[in-house]
Parts: sequence; structure tokens; C-alpha cells
Amino acid sequence: MDFAVIDAALVTKLLLLLLIGMGPKIALVPFLEKTQKFDAETKVKIGRQMVLAALVTALILFATGALLMRLLHITGGAVAVAGGIILALLAIKMASGPTEKHGEDLGLSEDPEKIAIFPLAIPYLLNPVGITVIIIASGEVVSVASAVLVVGLILLVAAFDYLVFTNTDALAKRMKPASLVVSEVVFGILLTAVAVQLVVSGLVNLGIITASGAH
Repeated sequence: MDFAVIDAALVTKLLLLLLIGMGPKIALVPFLEKTQKFDAETKVKIGRQMVLAALVTALILFATGALLMRLLHITGGAVAVAGGIILALLAIKMASGPTEKHGEDLGLSEDPEKIAIFPLAIPYLLNPVGITVIIIASGEVVSVASAVLVVGLILLVAAFDYLVFTNTDALAKRMKPASLVVSEVVFGILLTAVAVQLVVSGLVNLGIITASGAH
């Protein structure tokens, strides 16, 4: 991302990446599955805690991402490759369909406060794309204006998440289970492509492959 010139193309690209990396789509089905046994008030509480945890983590990553990369001697390319690999694991599960419940084999606690943080806030709401984009942006911002842009878009996406995850009962009445499954599979395939692109972009950044070989 080139923050030297802040224009509509940059804003649109960053917003789309944040909607993929921190928007509600990846987390929606896991949220519905993990909260189906709770009452409406508890679901709202989980949604609120989930969004708050993802937002705070995102802001901390943006504030410290550049420093962490310097301290750990890692580059944006390495972050992109790592994020792409982790995203691919999540995306392949989505694309393979509902053969197993999200987190079912991990023996996760059914404590509302715990599941709001893991796995719902991270890695489903703030997923590897979001983490990767935010850390890379942290290292590439060149001015106060560019930093304000990133923070503003993070807050905007978090506000959208809040609206979705505190109104899931109303949304669930409008959504058919079959359409949710189909959309998750389709989105999983698209996310797998995003994961591949992250890895390729990271390898180009690291100089392992050339830009011409990435097309």
C-alpha cells in the first residue's frame, strides 16, 4: 500500500481489505453456531465483547506493528506470507462445507466471555487478512493523515460489525440456513484465492519470486 498519495483508490482498497479482514462475513456462521444455545441478551453481550476485543486488538496492532516488525527483524513480506498461510487454513474449512462445527474438535469452553474472545473475536472476526493488513499498514504509513485514515476505517468497519453482531436474531430470521452454507462455501473459495495472493505478494516482497512471475 502506497500512503504517499491518499486518494479514492487507496481508501477503497483499504476499506475492502478491512471488510475482508475484520468484517462480519467470516465470523457470522461461527457466531450463529457458537451462540445458538444462549438467550438473546447473552448473544448481544457476546457480540459486543467480540467486536470490542477485535477493535482493541486491531488498534494495538496498528500502534505497535511497525515496532514489532523492527524488533523481530521481520518484513511486510514475511507477515503477508504468514497471514496467507493461516488464512488458507480457515478458508479451506469454509470452502469444504459444514462437515464439522467450527472449533468443535478443540474442546473450546462454552463460557460466553471466553468464546467472545476466542475463537469469535480472533481469528474469525479479526482474521489473518485483517492482522496482516493492519501490521503492514503500520509499517507503511507516512503521515498523520494516513494514520488517521487507517484508524478511521478500522473504526468504521468495527461500527458495522457492532450493528451486525448485536442484531443477529433479527438477521437470522431473514437468512435461510441453505443460503448461509452456500455463501460460506463460495466465500471460502474466494478467501482461498486471497490467501494465495497474500503469499505470492509476500514472496515478491521478499524477492523470492519476481513480480512478473506473480501474474
